[in-house]
Formats: sequence, structure tokens, C-alpha cells
Amino acid sequence: MLRFFSIFFFLLLTCNANSQNKDKIIDNLKNTANIHFQFEQIINGKIENGECTIKYPKKIFCKYNGNINKILVSNGNSLVIKTKTSYYRYPLDKTPLNLILDKNYLIKKINSLNEVINDQNFINFKIIDKDNEINIFFDSNTYDFVGWQNKDIYQNVNITFLSSIKRNTILKKNLFKLPTQN
Repeated sequence: MLRFFSIFFFLLLTCNANSQNKDKIIDNLKNTANIHFQFEQIINGKIENGECTIKYPKKIFCKYNGNINKILVSNGNSLVIKTKTSYYRYPLDKTPLNLILDKNYLIKKINSLNEVINDQNFINFKIIDKDNEINIFFDSNTYDFVGWQNKDIYQNVNITFLSSIKRNTILKKNLFKLPTQN
């Protein structure tokens, strides 16, 4: 009987800790209007890095390091990827970023999902929505959004790690204006 109560008490503490993690993550998201961060992105073994700003809902501006002058911009409706030599424009709602950049959607999903704690450092939620499977990661100490893993529109595995995160900074007025084609 003592063993039963021990197991029950352990499960109760674990559920309470998981609920507290969710609550803290959700509160953090609710109190975030924008985030600025450094990133490292791995797509099919190719590593790229740079810096991004996300403004909720559904806006992002990323400038990649390197000499190809790559940027990625969403104004909330369209997504543009532009380099020195190429220009691609997609409807945002046809990309996984449509879900990742929607904090209200993330909050709703987190409320209904079970978390997985990875290496005691990251809290992971797996979102399955239509053809998208997205893993989102939060820091287990700060509850900051620290990355995601998904397949892009070409079915390439995309892993993005965030670092040097700053929340609710002052943003440039036209930061999310879509660039024009060369």
C-alpha cells in the first residue's frame, strides 16, 4: 500500500510540474509581442546562421550571414526568400512558418499537448496539423521559445536553434516590408 501511495504521489508531482511548465511557457508567450535572436539553421546537413526578429502575429525578418545577402521576410501574408541571385515568394499559409509564427495557435496547441523534457534543458511539444509536423522547443529554465524542427515546403528537414534572445524590443517601422524582386 505504501508503494501505491509513493507512485501516486510521484505521478501527482510530475503532473503538477508539467502543468507549471505549460503555464509558464504560455504566460511567457502571452507577454511577448516580439523576439529578436541569433539563429543557426540546419537544412539537409547545410548550416546557415544569422539573426531574426519575429513580431506576433506571423511576421518575421531574418538576415543570414555570408556573402549571398540572403533574407527571409514575412509580412503576415506572404513569405519571401531573397538572395543576390534568386527571389522566391510563397503564400505564408502554405508554409509551416504560418503556424510557428502564430503565438495564439501555439498557446492553444500547448494547452492540449503533452510535453517532453529533453536533456533536462528543453521542453518539447510536437504539433501535428494537416501535412505539418512541427516540434517546438522551450528552455526549461527561462521558458523562452528556443527553436523548432519541421519539414519545409520541399520536404527538407529544417532544424532552427535560437540564442541571444531579446523580448519586446523596439522595432524598425518597415522591418517586415517585403523586398522587391531584382
